[in-house]
Amino acid sequence: MMGSAASLPSDAFEKASTEEKLSFIPQHKSISYWKDSWRRLKKNHVAMVSLGVIIFLILFAYGGPFFVPYHYDEQIRGSSNLVPLQYAETELTRIAGGEAVFPHIFGTDNHGRDTLVRIMYGTRVSMLIGILAAVLTLFIGVFYGSISGYLGGRVDLVMMRIVDIIYSVPDVLVVLLLAVTLKPLLAAFADANQTRFMGRLVIVLGPSIIAIFMAFALLYWTTLARIIRGQILQLKQQEYVIAARALGASNRRIILKHLLPNCVGPLVAATCLQIPIAIFLESFLSFLGVGVNAPMTSLGSLASDALGGMYTYTYRLIIPAAILSIMILSFNLFGDGLRDALDPRLKK
Repeated sequence: MMGSAASLPSDAFEKASTEEKLSFIPQHKSISYWKDSWRRLKKNHVAMVSLGVIIFLILFAYGGPFFVPYHYDEQIRGSSNLVPLQYAETELTRIAGGEAVFPHIFGTDNHGRDTLVRIMYGTRVSMLIGILAAVLTLFIGVFYGSISGYLGGRVDLVMMRIVDIIYSVPDVLVVLLLAVTLKPLLAAFADANQTRFMGRLVIVLGPSIIAIFMAFALLYWTTLARIIRGQILQLKQQEYVIAARALGASNRRIILKHLLPNCVGPLVAATCLQIPIAIFLESFLSFLGVGVNAPMTSLGSLASDALGGMYTYTYRLIIPAAILSIMILSFNLFGDGLRDALDPRLKK
């Protein structure tokens, strides 16, 4: 062994050059968590198609009314029950006089209101209620679940038993009871407080919509609370949490600065999956007549209004029902894809 070592050339142990290092060690560009998640999300073609559909529906709901010269509550004289692309006699007279008249692409309802613009506003209302309700449940679920998971012990035991009790409550029945019983109370509150913020808010949104939000605040945050509790039970044993506690950080700071930022991925995915639940619930209540107040509309109320002429004007039921189904399906598929992309355990 000594002879073989002595026979090595004198330059055998020279430092490698920069070119040799670059050729020997593969260089990988560092990538952040969100960029890596976006890269994996783009590979999920179903989720990307669903995202495209959601963007199209947003543009349809919020940008479409700017291109249609009708309002959702505008009653056009002599234009009741027009089939798609049909004009009223007064509109035909205007066209004969050389005036340009925007066509009723989806026809009109029995009050002479343009169906297309009402579907646009209905899509806007349904989507907005779904997003706001999901954000509301997010805040409540994060607050409740983070406290339960971080404190643990008897506090966690009592708080989770409360969640189990709420899970056992028939949620649809409670929502219906709230929507029916609170509607006159909220209407009276709005009349008595028209100049105050809460009174104006009830007037703008409507008592039924406020009741829906209250139902979500009471019942639908439990799933998110369990998700965030499970995440914090795992993360609070990590070294950086123990170090922060040893340095004297308060429980509030540890939860807000160290634990919750590491739960963002599951929370975003779970919130996205809550949106179709809220949209379906609002449409279900509007279909039963306890949703948005007329003349404001939603996809559920449009489907409910179409039941009277279901056999004569079937398209009035099919169009809002199809848009509602596509919207819920798109949010569900995108939420599934987002959950897979944000889960670091599924990296390939």
